Amino acid sequence: MKGRLLGVDLGDVRIGVAVSDPLGMTAQGIEVIRRTSDAEALQRLGELIRQYEVETIVLGFPKNMNGTIGPRGEATREFAERLEETFQIPVVLWDERLSTMAAERMLIEADVRRNKRRQVVDKMAAAIILQSYLDSLSTCRD
Repeated sequence: MKGRLLGVDLGDVRIGVAVSDPLGMTAQGIEVIRRTSDAEALQRLGELIRQYEVETIVLGFPKNMNGTIGPRGEATREFAERLEETFQIPVVLWDERLSTMAAERMLIEADVRRNKRRQVVDKMAAAIILQSYLDSLSTCRD
């Protein structure tokens, strides 16, 4: 694998963003984008894609606990298509079940106050999604 990957946790109000290191081993949360409009969100994502020289986007894909795809999953799939069309790079849909809950749990265990948690939970969820994907790649390489 060459180039960095961008992890995205798509929400109705906020979009959490994470990026891999250049070797594709670790994910770091970098930003939370306020989703006032898709056009503004895409513009900011484009800036991050250029800044970090991103080659692939890993978009959290919300499945129901039984594995089916609901309305949020369909909206995410449509957003993935817009990302691919706009930036001409691959978008991988990656199961994100429980990623936000895991991020929230980690912040609570770290004794982070509620108002501070709200500011960082989305980028942490994006980092969890991306790290899970990176870990799956390293398992395949072993």
